[in-house]
Amino acid sequence: MTGKPVRITRQDGIALIEVDNPPVNALSQAVRAGLVDAANEMAVDPEIVGGVLHCGGRTFIAGADINEFGKPPMVPFLPDVIAAFESCGKPTVAAIHGTALGGGLEMALGCSWRVMAPTAQVGLPEVTLGIIPGAGGTQRLPRLIGIIAALEIIASGRRMKASEAVETGVADAVVDGDLVEGAVAFLRERIAAGEKPLPLSARAVPAEDAEAIENAANKIRARARGQLSPAKAVESVLNAAAMPFADAMAIERAAFLELLGTDQAKALRHVFFGERRVAKVPGQQDVVGHTVSRVGVVGAGTMGSGIAVAAVEAGFDVTVVETSEDAAARGRERIEGIFDGLVKRGRLGTDGKAERMARIAVEVGHEALGDADMVIEAVFEDMAVKKELVVALDRVVKPGTVIATNTSYLDINEIARVSAHPENICGMHFFSPANVMKLLEVVGGEATSDDTLLTALVVGRKMKKVAVVAGVCDGFIGNRIWAAWRRQAEFLLEDGALPQDIDAAITAFGFPMGPFAVYDLSGLDIAWAQRKRLAPTRDPRARYVGVPDTLCEAGRLGRKSGAGWYDYSSGKAAPDRIVTSLIEAARAEKGIAPRNFTAEEIQARMRATMVNEGAKILEEGIAMRTLDVDMVMIHGYGYPAWRGGPMFEADLVGLPSILAEVEEMCAAGGFGWKPAPLLVELATSGKSFTDWSKERG
Repeated sequence: MTGKPVRITRQDGIALIEVDNPPVNALSQAVRAGLVDAANEMAVDPEIVGGVLHCGGRTFIAGADINEFGKPPMVPFLPDVIAAFESCGKPTVAAIHGTALGGGLEMALGCSWRVMAPTAQVGLPEVTLGIIPGAGGTQRLPRLIGIIAALEIIASGRRMKASEAVETGVADAVVDGDLVEGAVAFLRERIAAGEKPLPLSARAVPAEDAEAIENAANKIRARARGQLSPAKAVESVLNAAAMPFADAMAIERAAFLELLGTDQAKALRHVFFGERRVAKVPGQQDVVGHTVSRVGVVGAGTMGSGIAVAAVEAGFDVTVVETSEDAAARGRERIEGIFDGLVKRGRLGTDGKAERMARIAVEVGHEALGDADMVIEAVFEDMAVKKELVVALDRVVKPGTVIATNTSYLDINEIARVSAHPENICGMHFFSPANVMKLLEVVGGEATSDDTLLTALVVGRKMKKVAVVAGVCDGFIGNRIWAAWRRQAEFLLEDGALPQDIDAAITAFGFPMGPFAVYDLSGLDIAWAQRKRLAPTRDPRARYVGVPDTLCEAGRLGRKSGAGWYDYSSGKAAPDRIVTSLIEAARAEKGIAPRNFTAEEIQARMRATMVNEGAKILEEGIAMRTLDVDMVMIHGYGYPAWRGGPMFEADLVGLPSILAEVEEMCAAGGFGWKPAPLLVELATSGKSFTDWSKERG
C-alpha cells in the first residue's frame, strides 16, 4: 500500500472509491475515516453523480480488523461510516471481488446496489466469533431479502457464492470481465433509467408468514446448543420487523458490544486464530517439504474413498489401488457415489464431477503407485497388515516418496522400522468421512524427517484440513483423550448414571452427540477391538467396566446391528431395559451402591477427564501446544467451539477448580488415575495453560 488506504478518483462524474489496505482490506480505523471522507466528498461535489466502491488487491473488504477486538473502539464507528454512504445523496455501487464478509458485507449493504465477480463470496460470519453483526447487518439484510432468508444467512455465518447472492437478492448482478468497468456501466444504466433506490435503512421489511418466521427462529435457537450469539442474532433480526430502524440498530449495537466481551467470544477468537496458528509448527520455519502432485491411496473402502475424494478436491491427481478387480470396481462406485451426492446437493456440477473422476484412477496392485509423490494407506487396522504393506511399497515407490499411514492407534515407530527409509514414514490420521471431517492428525515418528512431516502438513492444508502435529502414543492426541473420556463415562454408569442421562448432559454441554450415541453410531466393535488389543498389558488392579464387552458379545454392536447402548427397532434411539439390567447387574456384582448425578456433575467430570489427559499429553510432548489439543477436540470430537476447547476452557474456569474436579474424578477411577503433574504445578502456582504455552514459545 502507498499513501492513504482509501483513494477517490473521478471518471466522467463517477467517483471511484478504492480501498487499498493489504492484505485483506480490513476495516481499520484509517479505512473507516477514509470512507467517511469519501462519502462527504461525494455529498458536497455537484459534479459527482454517483460512486463505485471497490478494493485493490485480492479481495473486497474482508471484514472488520479483528486485531482491534478487545481494544477501546475508535471513531469513526462502522455504523456511522455506512450511514454516511446512505445519506450522501448519490447512488453507489459496491463492486465485490474475493470476499465481503462481516463488516465488508455490511458496508456493501450501505450502497445502493451490489455487483460481484463470478468467484466472489459474501457472508455475515460474526456468530462464528461469538458476536452478531454490529453495523446494521441484522437490520439491512432483512429489509433487502426478508426475515427468513436473513435469519438463515446470519445465524449460520455461512458464505454465499455470487450466483446464490444474486438469486437471493443480496447482490444485483454478476460482472464478467473487468469488475470496476462493469460496476461503472451498471451504475450509469441505473442513473440513465432514473432509478433512485431508497437506502435499506428506510425500507420496510417484506411481509412473510408469521408462523414460518417463528419456526425458522425456533430451529436456530435449538441448534445453538448453548451458544449465545445465534439466539441474539435471531432476536436482533426479528426486531427489524418490529420497530423503527434506529431503535433496532441501537439494540443490535448494544448486543454486539455485550457479546464482544463474553467468554464465548474470547473462546471463538481463540479458535479462529488457533486454526491459523496450528499449521505453523515451531522450529520448522526453514524446512522445505517434498513437491506433491500425485497422491496414491491404498484401499478403496469408506476411508480410502474419502481420502481420494479429499485429495482430488485439493487439486492432486490420485491413484487408488485395491487387491482385486471386484474390490476396485466397488471402490470406483463408492468414489463416484460421493461425487453424485455432491451433485445432488448442488455443491458440484456434472462437469465438475466428470473432471474429478478423470483425475482418479482405481487400479489393481501396488505397482500402479510407482509415480506417486505421496502414498496414504487406508487398509485394515492391524499391525501385521500395515507392516507387510510398507515393505511392499518400499519395492515400488520412487525415492523420496512419503508413505503415510492412516492408523488411529498403532505405533508408527514400529511400522516405520520395517521400511528401508523410515525417514519417509509418517502418520496421517483422517477422521471419517475423510472428505468431510476437518481434522487431520499428522503424526511424526522417531525417524520421521522434518521435510516429510512438513509435506504431510502442506498436503493436509491443501485438503482444507485443520492439520495438527502429534507424537506417537496409543491414540495420539484425540483418541487417547477420547479413550480416557469413554472410561470415565463407563465409571459413571457403574456409579449410578444411565446412558441416556450421560448423553443428555453432554449434549446440554454443547456436544452434538453424547458418548453412548457416538459409540452406537461408529460401532461398539471398534473400541472392543482396542480393549482386546490392550488387554495383555492392562494392570489387573485398574478399574474395568465389562458392560461394553457384554454388549458386544451379545451382538449389540450399535446402529448397524439394530441395538447397542440403545435400541433402534423403531428407527430411532430408545433407552433399552436390557442395557439397564446389565448395568444394574454389574453394579451388584461389584457391590456398588448407585448414586444420583446431576447434569452439572456429569459435565464437570467429563471435562476434568479431558483436561487431565490433555495435560499429560502436553507434558509428554505428544502435543506441542495447548491449542493443538483444543483444535483436535473441537474439529474431531465435537467439543463446542464456543467453549474454546478443553484446555482453553480450563483456564477460563480456573485451574484450581479444575484440579478439584480432577481429584474427584481420579478417586472414582481408582488405581492408575492420578492428576497430571503439569496440572498440579500450574494450579498450585497460580499459572494457566496459556502461560505455559507462552513460556514454551
